[in-house]
Amino acid sequence: MQPPSPSEVTRLLKDWGNGDSTALDQLMPIVYAELRAIAARYLRRERQDHTLQPTALVNEAYLRLIDQNQVQWQNRAHFVGVAAQMMRRILVDHAKSHNRAKRGGGARRVTLDEAVALSEERANDLVELDEALTALEAFDERKSRVVEMKYFGGLSVEETAEVLKVSVITVARDWKLAKAWLYTTINDNRQHAS
Repeated sequence: MQPPSPSEVTRLLKDWGNGDSTALDQLMPIVYAELRAIAARYLRRERQDHTLQPTALVNEAYLRLIDQNQVQWQNRAHFVGVAAQMMRRILVDHAKSHNRAKRGGGARRVTLDEAVALSEERANDLVELDEALTALEAFDERKSRVVEMKYFGGLSVEETAEVLKVSVITVARDWKLAKAWLYTTINDNRQHAS
């Protein structure tokens, strides 16, 4: 069976955005593999024994995606960008809950094996990146979206440019400046915390 064309995916996204729930049923099997690849890419940056697995991350993102009402989906890249943003939020929420548990907050109990598996450093890195991205968004929303789409969503420069409706050169420049800004911000925050 041949994979559906990009125009077919776009049609299904638009139909879904217009309230056709059968379009979502047709769409999810098509995009599931891509969402799982994004989730796997996220989790490769995490510790090997992360308590979330790609399938669980995709399922959680799926539950959040189906709650999206009145979204005017532009195309596959737009959908992937939104899905990547949701996965980022899920991972950040997961990291924050582990940090709260580490400090004695929250009532969630974990087994000894789970406690050993937690990696403070990775969770803190993700939270720091999220905080820096949030600060970047307040300063320059487009650069923040470029980072989300490229780093978290795995979109190419061309796909990111298509979603944001800017030139490829603009995305490349934004990507370079955003990386430098994030690096500086995270390092400054670490120095002030010391």
